[in-house]
Formats: sequence, structure tokens, C-alpha cells
Amino acid sequence: MIKGVHTMFYSSEPEALRAFLRDKLGFPYSDVGDGWLIFELPEADMGCHPAAETAEDGKPSGTHAISFYCDDLHETVAEMKDRGVEFDGEIIDAGFGLVTHFIMPGDVRVQLFQPRYAKS
Repeated sequence: MIKGVHTMFYSSEPEALRAFLRDKLGFPYSDVGDGWLIFELPEADMGCHPAAETAEDGKPSGTHAISFYCDDLHETVAEMKDRGVEFDGEIIDAGFGLVTHFIMPGDVRVQLFQPRYAKS
């Protein structure tokens, strides 16, 4: 039976991205050798969205995305900015929650949001 999910980011700067996840986001990790870090993640959820007909309407079929969520987006953004995290845009209300994006090494753009839906 499935007991978890393993996520991956591909970056042109993998060492810098690993340091970012370790130092800026504070994820615990295991070093599996040669500086290759596997990060332990907090709780997770997964959504399945409809594919779009055009790029202007959304994402094509086969696309996947990784987002992080938090309880208080304004507080989390402030804490992350204090650690030197660069944000791409302001916080917006997207209906399902408050949303912003931040940039990780290798020009990896990640969504951070505060959900409005109930978590069990």
C-alpha cells in the first residue's frame, strides 16, 4: 500500500537548491552520501485539476506541480524574507486561499499558499 509521496525538483543548481531547502526552509534531511540530501516533508495533500485546452487557460495534460502550504501566509512570508527568500509577486486571493510564489536556486518558482479548505 502507498504510504507516502516522494517529490523532486530539477535544478541547474542542485547543491544550492539542497542548501536552500535545508537552511532557508528548514526541512530535516538525511544525507544519503556525497551531499545528496533527502528531505523529510510535513503533511501533504494532493489535488487533480482539469487540463487546459490552451496555455492561456492553464496547464496541459501531464503537467504536475509542487506547492507548499501554511496556516498564516503573511507570517510565513515575513519569516522566509527574514531568511533571505526572494518572492515573485504579492499575496493574492485565489478563491481557494491566499497565494504567492517564491524563487529557489536554479530559477525554480514555487507556489506557497494558505488554504481555505478544511484539512482533516
